[in-house]
Amino acid sequence: MDHSDSIKSPSGPGEKKRKPIALSQHQLVREDFFSDAASLRLLKPAVEGVKLVDWVASNREHLEQELLRYGAILFRGFKVNAVDEFEQFMKSLAGELLDYSYRSTPRTQVSGRIYTSTEYPAHQSIPLHNEMSYTRQWPMILGFFCMEAPKEGGETPIADSRKVYGHIDSSIRDRFTQRKVRYVRNYDDGLDLAWQNVFQTENRADVEAFCVKAGIEFEWKNDQRLCTSETCQAVAEHPRTGEMVWFNQAHLFHVSSLEPEIRDSLVNSSGGAPPRNAFYGDGSLIEEVDLEQIRAAYEKETIVFQWQKRDILLLDNMLMAHGRRPYRGARKIVVGMGRPFSA
Repeated sequence: MDHSDSIKSPSGPGEKKRKPIALSQHQLVREDFFSDAASLRLLKPAVEGVKLVDWVASNREHLEQELLRYGAILFRGFKVNAVDEFEQFMKSLAGELLDYSYRSTPRTQVSGRIYTSTEYPAHQSIPLHNEMSYTRQWPMILGFFCMEAPKEGGETPIADSRKVYGHIDSSIRDRFTQRKVRYVRNYDDGLDLAWQNVFQTENRADVEAFCVKAGIEFEWKNDQRLCTSETCQAVAEHPRTGEMVWFNQAHLFHVSSLEPEIRDSLVNSSGGAPPRNAFYGDGSLIEEVDLEQIRAAYEKETIVFQWQKRDILLLDNMLMAHGRRPYRGARKIVVGMGRPFSA
């Protein structure tokens, strides 16, 4: 008999106690795909007591490769119980996290550089988009942590930006690529975010300095109202994979994204200058029929999963777009962003 896997028990001769089995880091976690979604990796603990942050530290290179290949990883079943643990998880992958500056949607800072997900009313949807693709600087990595899952709805759908790019007619792609996208924003606390919220300052000089540095055109209107305009990329090449991705928010900023009655009300109440709109870089109008094809491309590639408490969704922000569906009941998802990239 081979006694290499057992030791004598001090309680008495003949009694044996098994040695604990030392599992490799790779054996501690099961890796699979979420349902039939070949673009969403699903990682679960294979044994009790796996500390996710420690496992990530030992498998960072492997996770990097998985994220570059698939664009999205869902961690499920790990005992991550607090925001600071999620922040530690994000830092272990992305280094120092980013502040949410030059904001597009309302958020609240929760702890450190972890923020609430967009605080739109529960009945509203948020179209699929890549974070901060309405600028020329954006985070490469996004992490979402589910602290409280909604009873109904509230999913964070995702879509592969490479495949979205491939679905869009080449004539539309070429037009957007050549002309780029111009985002025009009119800041008004009564209709959309105030400039103080967007730029996180009460000082007009700070806003102007930010705009000059970022190449954003700006104009102050009456009563300290601000209008900005910035021309950005419509498509982009991933800096590590070399793949082309659809990377803009024209379909989201354009007034056609609003319900007709809301759209008419906003245009009328703002004197013909809605809070946000999108044009081609030369100022010409974007055809709504083209935007509809773009939205259809996102819809075709949409992957949906139901949130569970303690889920963590990790995204490569260039490879994978995300959104939000309406929900009922409480929902608490927090977000961390890392690895700044500049076009």
